[in-house]
Amino acid sequence: MNAPPAAVSLREVGPRDGLQNEDPVPTEAKVRLLDALSRTGVRRIEAISFVHPKAIPQMADADEAWSRATKVDGVRYSALVPNSRGAQRALAAGFTEIEVVVSASDTHNQHNVNRTTEESLADITGLIATLHEAGATAEVIISTSFGCPYEGDVPPDRVASIVERVVADGADRVAFGDTTGMATPRRVADVLTAVRSRVAADVPLLLHFHNTRGTALANILTALDFGITEYDASVGGLGGCPYAPGATGNVATEEVVHMLHDMGIDTGIDLDALIEAARLAEEIVGRELPSGVLRAGPRTALTKL
Repeated sequence: MNAPPAAVSLREVGPRDGLQNEDPVPTEAKVRLLDALSRTGVRRIEAISFVHPKAIPQMADADEAWSRATKVDGVRYSALVPNSRGAQRALAAGFTEIEVVVSASDTHNQHNVNRTTEESLADITGLIATLHEAGATAEVIISTSFGCPYEGDVPPDRVASIVERVVADGADRVAFGDTTGMATPRRVADVLTAVRSRVAADVPLLLHFHNTRGTALANILTALDFGITEYDASVGGLGGCPYAPGATGNVATEEVVHMLHDMGIDTGIDLDALIEAARLAEEIVGRELPSGVLRAGPRTALTKL
């Protein structure tokens, strides 16, 4: 086993990926959550997505929510876009870090955007160039990297071939989405081994895990052993899994921070402030969120009993 890294970079995705999977909440509530998270010490936040309101009504107020949010120095904010129209909106709003998505599974891509994976990749090629011309970075997120709700297993070599292609097209970073919570440590190791055999070691990689089946923290530990230091997480475990109704979705940011800090790995995040933000998220969506740290409190609290 490799020595753990000294620090890990977490991207908070609750305001976008979390709220996008909840019933629509008022713009004011989105702004409150964004502002609270910006004060936790988290250095990266996926703030919003610029999609058609008919497709994702939860993001219909993206422009307003972003314009009203307080931008904190030292925090890097990113936006997700589905196409060139979304990219132009994100650029006009001032974003310089932009994410685009393609599914490793052709069937999932068809259900998600009504296009084949190959058609989406062809569009992404032009989109990367457009973003670079505007002075923005392009991150390509590969959904269903560890399994598909329609096709089942997704071959790691297929994921690696997509990575190889988008890197050749100029992608600045590649992320792997555990869209359905099918990832396990073995699947994580298989994908990362395949990817590392086909792309340079200096290509930035980020992993996005769901805790649908309770393996998210174990998956992160596996990825740490591969030298991965960038991860997504969602405050309170906000969000869900559309293909597993009733199941938990994104891994909770405070659970990841709690584990990493206990391992001596720095995140720059104030865990107490993050837990307060998780309580706010719970209040906003009006339901109990699945975070164990939010329920039981941090380990440090136990020493005070």
